[in-house]
Amino acid sequence: MAHSANRCADTGFAALSAQLPGGGWPSGTLIDLLVQQPGIGELRLLRPALAALGQRPIVLLQPPHAPQALALAALGLPPSQLVWIRSGAKSGDALWAAEQVLRSGCCGALLFWQQHVRGEALRRLHLAAQSGETLFWMLRPLSAAQDSSPAPLRLSLRPAPGGIDIGFVKRRGPQRDAPLFLPLSPTLLQRHATLDRPLPAPAPARSILPALVG
Repeated sequence: MAHSANRCADTGFAALSAQLPGGGWPSGTLIDLLVQQPGIGELRLLRPALAALGQRPIVLLQPPHAPQALALAALGLPPSQLVWIRSGAKSGDALWAAEQVLRSGCCGALLFWQQHVRGEALRRLHLAAQSGETLFWMLRPLSAAQDSSPAPLRLSLRPAPGGIDIGFVKRRGPQRDAPLFLPLSPTLLQRHATLDRPLPAPAPARSILPALVG
């Protein structure tokens, strides 16, 4: 497996780390997660790396559903550590917000959900990520796998009984055609369905970011 020029964070899954250059999630770069549908286990996949960030803020930008406080706490992610940003109807605002978070270097991780992104915008975000060591995952539809991307690591995520199948669309190192099955344990809330409350209402990007990065 190739070495990574970036500092890497342990994925928390030995089988996955063994398949990634540097043995983990590279920081300071764009990571493309191409998801068949939201809610198939992508947050459980990222949980170990996010939990290892200590008290550094974790930004959730444009998530497809309102983040649920109890569910996140069950994953070991205290709501007080999370910053939920909604940029409004203009995709340009979301891209601007993501770039500001990455260039500020004040956040441990950025999770950015987007349906359609131009190649030029992806290159700008990739460059912004290289200015710091923020863990930066972009979550996009699986159909985006056919589009080019500057991300050095691109993984496809599909649901599978008891976990997820991870496909290696792009990585530094040898090509792997067969997907990797990764078992994911259900959270306590998934075992025992319960009512939950969302995080406090999201802040508009233009109002929250000056305070966040200032």
